[in-house]
Parts: sequence; C-alpha cells; structure tokens
Amino acid sequence: MNTRIAGNDEGNLTRSFGGLRVLDFSTTIAGPHCTRMLADMGAEVIKIETTEGETMRTRPPVRNNCSTAFGQLNVGKNSLVLDLKSPEGVEAVRRLLPTADVLVENFRPGVMRRLKLDYASIQGINPKLIYCSISGYGQTGPSAELPAYAPVIHAASGYEMAHLAYQPGRSRPDYCGIYHADVLTGVYAFGAISAALYQRSGSGKGQHIDVSMLESMLSLTLNELQWSQFEVKPAQRPMFGPIETTDGYVMVAIASEKTFKNLMQVIGRPEWVADPRFAKYSDRRENWAGLMEGVEAWSRAISTQACLVALNEYGVPSSAYRTVSEALADPQIAHRGGLAEVEDGGGTFKVLNLPFRMSGATVAAGKRMSTLGEHTLSYLKEIGLSKDEIAGFAVSKTARA
Repeated sequence: MNTRIAGNDEGNLTRSFGGLRVLDFSTTIAGPHCTRMLADMGAEVIKIETTEGETMRTRPPVRNNCSTAFGQLNVGKNSLVLDLKSPEGVEAVRRLLPTADVLVENFRPGVMRRLKLDYASIQGINPKLIYCSISGYGQTGPSAELPAYAPVIHAASGYEMAHLAYQPGRSRPDYCGIYHADVLTGVYAFGAISAALYQRSGSGKGQHIDVSMLESMLSLTLNELQWSQFEVKPAQRPMFGPIETTDGYVMVAIASEKTFKNLMQVIGRPEWVADPRFAKYSDRRENWAGLMEGVEAWSRAISTQACLVALNEYGVPSSAYRTVSEALADPQIAHRGGLAEVEDGGGTFKVLNLPFRMSGATVAAGKRMSTLGEHTLSYLKEIGLSKDEIAGFAVSKTARA
C-alpha cells in the first residue's frame, strides 16, 4: 500500500515525530484522535489507562472483546495501566515525566490539579514538556468546569442553529450522531502541539496548550459569525442541496459563473444565462428555488450515473450521495492508500490513514493494537522499579481494582 506521494525516494522512510514520547491521558474521541495523529507521524504514544480500560473499548463493533472503534482511535500506541488514584500510580507518572516531550489530557478542568499532575505542578520536573489540555470550554472562565460532550458543544456553539437556517420549512434542530466537535478539536490540538514543538526547537522551553471544543466548533461558522454582527438580508448565499434522480440524489455546487453557464448547457436551458432572474449572481440568489426546480426537472428524468456523467463532461462539481461504505470503496481511496489494515485480538480491520501525504516522510497507521496493559511491565522497569517493587505494585493495584 502506497501511503507516500508518488515518486518518493524509498530512502525517505523517516517519521516526522520519530523520537518524541507522548504521555496520553485522554479518553473517548478528541484527545485520542489527536494522539493517534501523533502516533501516525512516528511519536511513541504511551496511553495511560485504568485496569478496566477506557470506555471506548466497549464500543461496537466488538470481536473477542476488542473494539474496532477503539482501535481506529488508538492504533499504534503503547498501553500502560496505572491507578492514578493511588500514590504509586501518580509517582510512576512523575518518574516518566522527565522522559516525555508531550502530555495530552482531556479530563474536566481541575482533575489533573487534584492529582497534582497539572502543568503548574509538574513544570519544574520537565521544563521542556508540551502539555496539552483539551476541554469543553477551556481551562478557566465561568463555564470551564461544566460537563461537555460533542453534542452539547454543537448546540452551545450555535452550529446547530446555523445549520438549521439552511433547512427551509424546519424549526426543530437535527439529532446529533456524528461528533464533529471531537474530531475538529483533536485536529486543532495536533496543530497546536506541532507549533509548540517547533517553538521549543528554538527556545528550549515547553508550554501549556489550552484547547476549547466550544471555540473549535465556532470556527466552522465563518460566515455566520460575521452575519451575527451585522444586519444582513436573510438570503445570504445559495443553499446547496440534493437534486433528485430516478434512483437517488446528487449534490451540485454552482459556485462560479462558469459553473452556472455550463450547468445551463447540461440541463438544456442555455437561455437562462441571460434570463433576468438568473443572469447576475445577486439575482440568482434571490431566485435560487426557481433555478433549482429547473435543474431538478432535468435530473428527475435520468439515473444518478447518467446525471454525473453529464455534469462531469461539462466540469460541473457534483457527487452522488454515498454511504460511508460506498465512499471507502472509491478507487481514489485505494489509489492514495487511504485505508490501513490493523490487527488486534479479534482479527483484522481497516482504519483511515491520515488525509495527507508527505514527500519526505512516512505517514501511516500502526499495524497492530496493543492489548490493555501490554507495556506496563517494560515502563515500570524503565522508571527504575525493582522486581519486588513491581510485584508489590501489581498486587496493590489488583487489590484496589
């Protein structure tokens, strides 16, 4: 599978973050997504869990007690089991800290402080540490300690109501099944960590990164953020939506004058290019419903495939509405090596590689999932625990479980 840019020198098999060590205290989606990206770039990510493992380990699909949803987010990481409620567990972390480059946590603000593992408490142990905190509303402020999950942040950010404004005739917000806030925030955290590492290369100093899910989601409402500050007409821009075919739906994006003119050729309405209702972009916006009715009158008479062939011939941006399974089967995904096969205790499954390729580095998912606690013994040895201490550590941990 080729996960590099075509024509790469085979000698360029380095990893951009090779040699970096990351302590990963994060759970569920946002933090693990961030640290999975770091792992794909070559970092040694040490995922710290309780004896029960984090909750995502039970998310379906589950085969032989192994979750592929958990695997998608955590492949390529090492697993260290510690009881952070115990002095021994906290001490183990403090011994690992001098060896780490990055720490990522997404507990509710205040949790790491109570464990005496917050940035202020450990900065002196490792001044070069990049410490990234991910939370719903940020580490400080009136909302900082409120519980937050992605659907709550979607509502709080205005995103859902902004989306609703593009659904004519509807007044009730949509149900939430896809957690945009988690994925987006994880990506912002990854970017901030990368920037901090670059800054450290010059300054030699670490820093604390405070990533807010609320502000991450607000970044999706670029136009709406501006419209909220000024009085504007309700019809801001064309509302792109599906056009019906005999066997499905197609999305058409009319985003330029050339696209509009070409589309009019496709649907057999070349005279509409000069029609006062549609000739100018501003008029087209005001008469968008009528324009799309004309487009749909054409599309309803043909199949989705025939519709796409005609649109593509004239360079009109379009796509069928596909399921995720259909999208993953796209030859373009295979061409780019978009999927990687991963092995765990339940067999094999596929995960997404990162959506970018680099000419001088390998960017790819790990090949197998670590079992819960697989690397605990090796890390306890590394931090200097004797055989007797490790045995006692294991006994006391089991007794508390």
